[in-house]
Amino acid sequence: MKYNKIILAGGSGYLGTVLADYYSKITKEVIILSRRPKEDSRNIKTIVWDAANEGGWVSALYAADMLINLCGKNVNCRYTERNRKEIIDSRVIPTLLLGKVIRGMQDPPKVWINITSATIYRHAEDYPQDEETGEIGYGFSIDVCNKWEDAFEQYETPYTRKVALRMGIVLGRGDGVFPRLLNLVRFGLGGKQGDGKQYISWIHEQDAVRSTEWVMNNKISGVVNCTAPTAIKNKDFMKVLRKAYGINIGIPIPAWLLNIGAMIIGTETELILKSRWVTPQTLLKEGFLFNFDNAESAIHDIISIRV
Repeated sequence: MKYNKIILAGGSGYLGTVLADYYSKITKEVIILSRRPKEDSRNIKTIVWDAANEGGWVSALYAADMLINLCGKNVNCRYTERNRKEIIDSRVIPTLLLGKVIRGMQDPPKVWINITSATIYRHAEDYPQDEETGEIGYGFSIDVCNKWEDAFEQYETPYTRKVALRMGIVLGRGDGVFPRLLNLVRFGLGGKQGDGKQYISWIHEQDAVRSTEWVMNNKISGVVNCTAPTAIKNKDFMKVLRKAYGINIGIPIPAWLLNIGAMIIGTETELILKSRWVTPQTLLKEGFLFNFDNAESAIHDIISIRV
């Protein structure tokens, strides 16, 4: 085993499950901090916490190789006043708690990665946004990202290196955006959404988890964009997905119909229509090698998985 202990705070969701499976093969112990108990599986152990108060879970952090914080309510909902508060609190409160605890530890985790969001950048159809020159956007989602990253920087952690990993849309067969888009293709609705010109900054789930290990083993801190090098327009992404699945026809969904559909299923059209054109300048500059650097290869790989 390469590592002794990896901690996944809020790691019971989709990406946390992928991370746990990845690290369980190369780590003696993987610990998930979750609100709900779960039976141990292999070397994966779940410890219950409320994500708001110190408790017995604190001892699990001692001498960890890395802590990855994935806490946060799913943003795939209507932005009601209640949901807005829960989206912010579910990110800010655990992050502040972890910072306070780590600051006071004698032997804290060596590295702390906060999985934040590449949606912090503005709607971009003109040129890609990188860590140095990228322009921060406006609106509720960006407010969430700013408060989230401010909480991450609230406490100094001199013995723990910190990285805010601004994650793009993670593509995988198990959950997330990909299976939902694939269902649209299956039912003949896999055309462009809106005008289709909005960019999708994506990353294959395996590159997402590999990037965390790479960050752990390289002396990098601060903000790091975690997306594939080549963003793709929505209309082109759907075309590649249709071709990979063997369906030629896909009915487009105009913006007005998306608005109606979003209200019916309880989500926001921003998740579909915002153009996220983000480039992983730091990862590329520092030598991270993507296994999937274009959407076609990523989609073909995911389509080939049988679950």
